[in-house]
Amino acid sequence: MKSEFEKLGLHTISVELGEVELQDDITDSQKEILLKNLQALGFDFIDDKKSKTIEKIKNLIVDLVHHKNNDLKINLSDYLVENLNQDYSTLSNLFSEIENTTIEKYFISQKIEKVKELLIYNEHSLSEIADMLNYSNVAHLSNQFKKITGFTPTYFKQLKDKKRIQIENL
Repeated sequence: MKSEFEKLGLHTISVELGEVELQDDITDSQKEILLKNLQALGFDFIDDKKSKTIEKIKNLIVDLVHHKNNDLKINLSDYLVENLNQDYSTLSNLFSEIENTTIEKYFISQKIEKVKELLIYNEHSLSEIADMLNYSNVAHLSNQFKKITGFTPTYFKQLKDKKRIQIENL
């Protein structure tokens, strides 16, 4: 992705999940070309402030659930406030308004996708998975899993067609 910016003579300061920081301002013509190039690669260009905030919330949650398992014991609202420097009620209201779901439900859906992944890999017991994802106990994980998927974790594990929803489609 960095090369797409360099092709247009744009120097990046940092490239992170869902965000690129540029050294200089971007012209309208550069922006138009970049938008086309990124869309051809399957990326979206987010320009308005609300959409950027929503994407940041989603990226933080995905990163927390899928890449920082040890950090799941922290409070989600505190984590978002700390990383986005906005009060939680503002973030929550904005997310609900744009996404038609709550931050908490999005967080739970990400956790369930992680549970599916771990069940498919079959490297951990349900008890270990519950602990890894900060569920109070296996029953809590199982109830939430069944509520979201319609299956018990045990039944899901037995399914031959263990389909997962792509993170970006949640």
